[in-house]
Amino acid sequence: MSRQPFSYRVSLILAGLLAVLLPAIASAQQRVPATRTEVQLSFAPLVQRAAPAVVNVYTRRVEKVQRPPLFDDPFFRHFFGDQMPFGEPRERIAQSLGSGVIVEADGVIVTNNHVIEGATEIVVALADRREFEARVIAADPRVDLAVLRIDTRGESLPFLEFRDSDELQVGDLVVAIGNPFGVGQTVTQGIVSALGRTGIGDADAQSFIQTDAAINPGNSGGALVAMDGKLAGVNTAIYSRSGGSIGIGFAIPSNLVASTVSSALAGKGIKRPWLGANGEPVTSEIASGLGMTRPDGVLIGEVYRGGPADRAGLRTGDVVLSVDGRNVSDPQALKFRISTRKLGETVSMDVLRRGQRIALHMLMVEAPETPPRDITQLSGNQPLAGATVANLSPALAVEIGLDTLERGVIVMNVAQGSTAYRLRVRPGDLVVKINNRDVADVRNLQGLLRGTDQWTVVLKRGKQLLSFSVRA
Repeated sequence: MSRQPFSYRVSLILAGLLAVLLPAIASAQQRVPATRTEVQLSFAPLVQRAAPAVVNVYTRRVEKVQRPPLFDDPFFRHFFGDQMPFGEPRERIAQSLGSGVIVEADGVIVTNNHVIEGATEIVVALADRREFEARVIAADPRVDLAVLRIDTRGESLPFLEFRDSDELQVGDLVVAIGNPFGVGQTVTQGIVSALGRTGIGDADAQSFIQTDAAINPGNSGGALVAMDGKLAGVNTAIYSRSGGSIGIGFAIPSNLVASTVSSALAGKGIKRPWLGANGEPVTSEIASGLGMTRPDGVLIGEVYRGGPADRAGLRTGDVVLSVDGRNVSDPQALKFRISTRKLGETVSMDVLRRGQRIALHMLMVEAPETPPRDITQLSGNQPLAGATVANLSPALAVEIGLDTLERGVIVMNVAQGSTAYRLRVRPGDLVVKINNRDVADVRNLQGLLRGTDQWTVVLKRGKQLLSFSVRA
């Protein structure tokens, strides 16, 4: 009988070993804990490391309490005269509670903007129950984040490092730490339920982490911690019909938090890159019309002339599929990818144009203040008297949460009781036309309002055009 080659005999031996070892490996992966140590596996070491960096944020704000309109009725004035019940509007102190995360050892703390918005006093309580007054370095309502600082007098505080939130995967274990309902620091555990959630709340650059770790009122601004002990996100919202957790919570990804903190510490407020284009999600119908095999990406509708997207070569009708290799499924996700980058960086965009995939490179710059605001309060015998208006630039549009491609004159404020107020002109309205003539800027508007005793005014409010006609 002829002998088999040596390599053949080795293969037989390896096959035999694998036949014995593979079932053993499989059973080792799914088995009852065999030792007391394995039974006692716990999140405690992770929590002990992360919890000291999570703080409670107490705020106080002064609110005016209006008296009921009923007491302005002449019937009551007849009996009470000037000694009306409730008198003039009173002031009261309103208190609220949230959470925060220490992200720098010298006392830099990040929390939600809605936790501190309008506060006249902010107090931060550490895990060891020491309290510090905090000041706001910068806040960004568009992404619901605020950066605070406390004076540690040279002491280094425990803090959490940022994790790259792009590395998270659905199914990863996470821990939420905060102060729900004011009961004290509490830890809950769950998994990452979904990534890139948009359409949640009013945040501008949306791409939330969804988790089933219990998040309740008071958890806002607290930490979502990954298993490596790093900050994966800042807890910000829940979906609930009762006000309590039902296992659907949302956190702002750490990459957006890190860019916010970095911009705030630079000392010039929170500045973010600007795309200079708008678009819509690619639906099944749009994908079919473009010859795409499946709906994906953002269909560009308009590009701001001279903006970063324009200079990069992006055109109306292009479909942006990804930014730096990360897919974008809707305009909010595209804004998020741009918002996490630093000014001066260059990003790569994968774009579909007429069936061909091309790569574009875009420099990250902030929205320009062009034209200058020229904030002006209008007066005189005309329908917009009492309104404060300004030239709408991309920078101002970003600041007040409007589409950055809008142009024209915007109403910033309306004095109560003024002519404009009585005609129901409201902040946020764009003044489009006066007597069928386009309004270019504030000076042009002032000229169009003069020299006549009747006016037809066209306003743009959201996506609606409103018009009214008045005589002097």
